[in-house]
Amino acid sequence: MKIAYDAKRFFQNSSGLGNYSRDLIRMLARFFPENEYVLFNKKQTEKGAEILELPGVKFLKTSKGNLSRQMKTGLDAQNQNVDIFHGLSGELPLKWNQKPIKKIVTIHDLIFMKFPQYYSFFDRKIHFWKFKKAARIADKIVAISEQTKKDIVHYLKIPEEKIDVVYQGCHQSFKENYPPSFFEDVKNKFKLPERFVLNVGTIEERKNLLNVVKALKNSKIPLIVVGKKTKYFKKVNREILAGGTDVRFLENVSMPELAAIYQLADIFVYPSFYEGFGIPIIESLFSKTVVVTSNSGCFPEAGGKDSVYVNPKNVEDIRSKILFLWENESERKRRSEKGFEFVQKFNDETIAKEMMAVYLSLI
Repeated sequence: MKIAYDAKRFFQNSSGLGNYSRDLIRMLARFFPENEYVLFNKKQTEKGAEILELPGVKFLKTSKGNLSRQMKTGLDAQNQNVDIFHGLSGELPLKWNQKPIKKIVTIHDLIFMKFPQYYSFFDRKIHFWKFKKAARIADKIVAISEQTKKDIVHYLKIPEEKIDVVYQGCHQSFKENYPPSFFEDVKNKFKLPERFVLNVGTIEERKNLLNVVKALKNSKIPLIVVGKKTKYFKKVNREILAGGTDVRFLENVSMPELAAIYQLADIFVYPSFYEGFGIPIIESLFSKTVVVTSNSGCFPEAGGKDSVYVNPKNVEDIRSKILFLWENESERKRRSEKGFEFVQKFNDETIAKEMMAVYLSLI
């Protein structure tokens, strides 16, 4: 098969949609090298350069012009006699000719519908139009969780038989075995305490870091935070400056360093209000670090039965669950081992096979 991708996020995004795009192409090229994987974008960047060296993966520059991604990428793919075009971030090109080609779109979440307060009126309208249009013209929709599938059916009014769930994996760095010297280097570089709780993710209201900070007030438990700061950081920082918490923010952390930090942490805390899936949970489980996360939505799908679940709005609930694990090493160890067994369902080969099954169902 010859499969084309809208690779804007592959080449431009450092996290989130970029990681999803790069990981998916890497997995497919590794386990199904007999196919061609064609990445369409205006330009190549250093991101994902090593993936372009894999068998069957190649970059093609899209046609020039304004709105070329929306108006010309589909036609470019058809002119290359592609069998399938896969939009990796909720969008598909708007213009096609009569040449046969199957269209697939991955939809990660519909946060702009469930939490409209986080988006401007204009952004909500644009997102809804793009997602609805892509869902309508696609031959198949890939949802990254059962929760996202339910949301697509509910908000976009798409029949569920048109939607397949294929979970996300995580970066290979979280599955590597690092030497003890590397962990020492990471501890020294970032001045990490001997024991700490970890939170990873963009510092924005939806991720709910403020309630983690409140939960740890006067507990003497250090909190390490890795994530891009937004204006919400000011609200979090006011709580920190009020005293009673030991919070440290890390910047310029590489993937291998982040993997080591996960492994060094006692507990990973992620009480987000909403995610399409929650890759940091998977990263933590692969790192054999116990997870505390939210008790609704997609989180139990990602965390399995041995993670610890909280009401993300209830500070006392978050606090009591963290303290319980912090004071019980045997319980942390038991849950982390069970979590590592569970997370194997999100390994590379499984995900590659499931996505390939979606492709083959259309050919």
